[in-house]
Amino acid sequence: QAQLVESGGGLVQAGGSLRLSCAVPGLIVSHHDMGWYRQAPGKQRELVADITRGGTSTYAASVKGRFTISRDNTKNSIYLRMNVLKPEDTAVYYCNLVPPAPFMDWGQGTQVTVAS
Repeated sequence: QAQLVESGGGLVQAGGSLRLSCAVPGLIVSHHDMGWYRQAPGKQRELVADITRGGTSTYAASVKGRFTISRDNTKNSIYLRMNVLKPEDTAVYYCNLVPPAPFMDWGQGTQVTVAS
């Protein structure tokens, strides 16, 4: 059964950078539209970036110009490069399919904490 395995989060100062990774054993990521989501305390989960099967990427307004989503087909993984991080980027970050595809079971996510 396919699963989502996120990693790469951590504690960083405002203005810093992180690179998140999402491995998806059991699913060929290049065959699906995939996205990065985040959920901050007390808030709903939101889609911050997605990449289509064809490689086109889209970003939420709040992260556009700072975050970059990418995919490595040889590693069957997607990534999120996050630059110029802000305290409001603090959240648990998850990867998953993008609607209208049904969500896979969510992984454990990776915590990103940005200190001011």
